Amino acid sequence: MTAATRPRKPGARDRLIAAAERLFYEEGIRAVGVDRLCAEAEVSKRSLYQHFAGKDDVVTAMLQAKAAELGQQLAVDGLSPRERVLIVFELADQAADAPGSCGCPFVGAVTELKDRNHPAAQVAREAKNALTAYFAAALRDGGVRDADQLALQLTLLFDGASAYAVVRGGSTPATRQAVETLLDAHGLPAARVRARR
Repeated sequence: MTAATRPRKPGARDRLIAAAERLFYEEGIRAVGVDRLCAEAEVSKRSLYQHFAGKDDVVTAMLQAKAAELGQQLAVDGLSPRERVLIVFELADQAADAPGSCGCPFVGAVTELKDRNHPAAQVAREAKNALTAYFAAALRDGGVRDADQLALQLTLLFDGASAYAVVRGGSTPATRQAVETLLDAHGLPAARVRARR
């Protein structure tokens, strides 16, 4: 393999974020030190400090990357408003049933940090606000009158389902049933809604 055909290794910053995502999620933020993080990312401590002021900045960048990834997963065209809501819970069920699942990374980080003013906690709050806004937009597109209230309820259901999965070790059909019940009660049609001309 020549240098031109060899796959390019991600940069130090990206490797640190990827290692942080794996280690912090599976083992905990406080349990993983800078030395271990650098070893997992295959970078020197000097490289870490060239890219980040410290471990707290790595945690924050990791959650920002996770939020961006989740945003991309939800950017699916061609779905009805109801399907846009349900896909969130389908993805959550898939994550909950995956080996090594430890729940919502945003809730987990804030719970472990125990500081709602920490920059990473602010990123987690923004991610939850973005999820609620995503739900509200889908609900408004489906003609739901109290979209903001229902969107908040769906976010609470999402977080509850995540906590359930951590404690019980997987998803439950009860989550989907609860979501469907709420959507039905608010009149969000099950059939695909066509745009009016």
